[in-house]
Amino acid sequence: MARSREHEYDVSVRWTGNAGAGTAGYRGYGRQNEVVAPGKTVTIPGSADPAFVGTPDRWNPEELLVASLSQCHMLSYLALCSLQRIVVTAYEDDAHGAMRETPGGGGRFTEVVLRPVVTVAEEGMVAKATELHTRAHEICFVASSVNFPVRNEPTVRVAGANTETSANTETDAGA
Repeated sequence: MARSREHEYDVSVRWTGNAGAGTAGYRGYGRQNEVVAPGKTVTIPGSADPAFVGTPDRWNPEELLVASLSQCHMLSYLALCSLQRIVVTAYEDDAHGAMRETPGGGGRFTEVVLRPVVTVAEEGMVAKATELHTRAHEICFVASSVNFPVRNEPTVRVAGANTETSANTETDAGA
């Protein structure tokens, strides 16, 4: 019988956008913030999306959510490939998230599409490498925690070859 384990994550977000008058006016304060965590040497500079009066050169929460889904899928996928003796030599993902605003100032993500491009060492690894994207999605902690679809559109290439295989995997993470 597998033992259930729990993990906890502590992150601090510190607002740094007080321009002197606090939040006295909607456009009078900055959305700048810093994301820090115990033991981390790098601070993530954050802000709101520029559509919401944010700073465009800082990370916004929506981008961080899409990045979290992409990273989680990649790390789950690489672990599975390693265990199945599929040699991945490169991995890139141009992920895309879509969010819709709702009346009253709210909103929600409607989907995230992951587009990993994976390079494997040998032609004989392509089919299994493509198949493992479905399992990676199933075991990704972040994808299992969201209430909107997360789709995968993987491409698998062979190192040194001009061939590739694409597969669209509709993976619904809860919606």
